[in-house]
Amino acid sequence: MKKTPKTDMDYVVYYAVNLKQNNSLFKDQKMMIESQMHSSEELFRNMFGTGEIFKINARRYLKKVGIV
Repeated sequence: MKKTPKTDMDYVVYYAVNLKQNNSLFKDQKMMIESQMHSSEELFRNMFGTGEIFKINARRYLKKVGIV
């Protein structure tokens, strides 16, 4: 009977053990991370523009929400 992960560390160990057995998970992980990066890039480009305009709009937004 397999043990079901209960904590974050259990998931890390579970993933590491499965990664040893099936390293095609590297490809899946890489694809997921690249997809997330692409989505984030697209979101921020749509929100703030590109180049120098991006910097200006991002700073305005951060000031508006009180982060800067």
